[in-house]
Amino acid sequence: MHGQGNTPPAFWEEERRLLREQNALLQARVAQLESENALMRSTLEELRTSNTRLAEDNSALKVLVEGLQRQVFGRKSEKIPPVDRELRKANGTSDPAAAAAARKKNSETRKALPEKQFVHQVREEQRRCPKCGGHDFRPVGKGKETVVYEYVPARVERHVHIQEKLACRCGEYIVTAEGPARVVEGGSYGPGLMAHIVTEKCLDSLPLHRQEKQFKRLGIPIARATLVGLFHACATVLQPIWEYLLLRIAASQLVQADETPLKMQDGKTGYLWTFLDDEMIGYKYSHSRSGATPVEVLGGGSGTVVVDAYSGYNRVFTPEGWSRAGCLAHTRRKFFEARTSAPEAETALRMILDVYRVEHEAKERRIVNTPEHLQLRRERSRPLMERFHQWLSEQEGLHPPKGPMGKAVNYALNNWEALTRFLDNAYTPVDNNASERALRMAALGRKNYLFVGHEVAGQNLAGLYSLVATCQAHDVNPEAYLADVLLRIQTHPASQLDELLPQNWNRLFGRPEQPAQ
Repeated sequence: MHGQGNTPPAFWEEERRLLREQNALLQARVAQLESENALMRSTLEELRTSNTRLAEDNSALKVLVEGLQRQVFGRKSEKIPPVDRELRKANGTSDPAAAAAARKKNSETRKALPEKQFVHQVREEQRRCPKCGGHDFRPVGKGKETVVYEYVPARVERHVHIQEKLACRCGEYIVTAEGPARVVEGGSYGPGLMAHIVTEKCLDSLPLHRQEKQFKRLGIPIARATLVGLFHACATVLQPIWEYLLLRIAASQLVQADETPLKMQDGKTGYLWTFLDDEMIGYKYSHSRSGATPVEVLGGGSGTVVVDAYSGYNRVFTPEGWSRAGCLAHTRRKFFEARTSAPEAETALRMILDVYRVEHEAKERRIVNTPEHLQLRRERSRPLMERFHQWLSEQEGLHPPKGPMGKAVNYALNNWEALTRFLDNAYTPVDNNASERALRMAALGRKNYLFVGHEVAGQNLAGLYSLVATCQAHDVNPEAYLADVLLRIQTHPASQLDELLPQNWNRLFGRPEQPAQ
């Protein structure tokens, strides 16, 4: 103790200095460890985020690969089984009444075909009785009848019109009879041939260059440029009708709409839009997919528009204008695509199928669009949709938002008000499949003729599509309709264009002996 007390102050000062240095080193080490710990936490968080992103990308890639496999190796036109087939599979039943009606319609259509009779006589060497050896035979009954359906190739006829010329005996005046009515002034092609060209391209998706080959086989070479001119001449003459058709659709209380890309010859992409009501199917061409086209067609109207979630239609949805109804088929398709990466999607598919089962029952009871249909939706469909919404709320946040299942859940929740619009109106369909079916005509044609030459050609194509598709919807022969109205419109009052719409033309001017195609 005595020695420690005699320790010089310099010694203790040095000890304190060393302790301070050690403390500073320790604090620096602690700071370094905290920095490393923070870096490790940040790296761990990045790894978790990256892992989540990789999981989402993996799910998306699985869906993409499945879609490509279905496109290459499976059926290309339908990626998801139709609801009707799923309902029949679930119920284990078919629709015998519909099948019987289809067979009856086919039988009646065949009986209406032009008929030729050929009498086959018994050969002379057969006119010997093996029992008595006699040769005296007499007719027995009407004879055995065998029906064979034969194809008679189409033909193009050359019609020569002779216009009578008369001269007055005074020698001062000559009068010539009126010539045949023509679609195009000075044209050499009749309305029947022009109607055939339009029908072949719009309904049968046969490009004009292939029609050129067909006409050559029939003995009438028509240049492709001539066919193009005739096609657009039809559109120009009939433009008042197809423009009026779109106006009538826009005046309806319920419209379904959709759009599809259409390639242009210059490499750009245009769009073919369809707008339809319960009677007519209209098309509109646009050089872009902006909301300008829905505004142009539907602007000023009011009612309900059934569309998917595409924002291009938003401009027509206003308090005083149109309201949006969603598409349950789009929702179903998204869960169908997510079922590989998320088995829970099967639950959503079953719930949606239950809603369609109610609609199928309404069709079987023949109460569609009636107060009974609305009551059935309120009693059966509303609880089903409420249960579906509760399940969606439980699933929200459980799946990566960019993954297929997360996108499907968010799509349904974000569009829930539109998806349930059908519960309050018997006329509102549960999906937008009708407009998608209307675009299949254009989709098949797009594969064959590949592109549209220019914007006016796109407008003409859309207009003729409108008339042909509406004819098909009403079982009207489009060739008979077009051949008639191409001449009739030239003298028909503009105030009575309603009479020239396909469904009204069939009643007023149609020729029932010509079967619909």
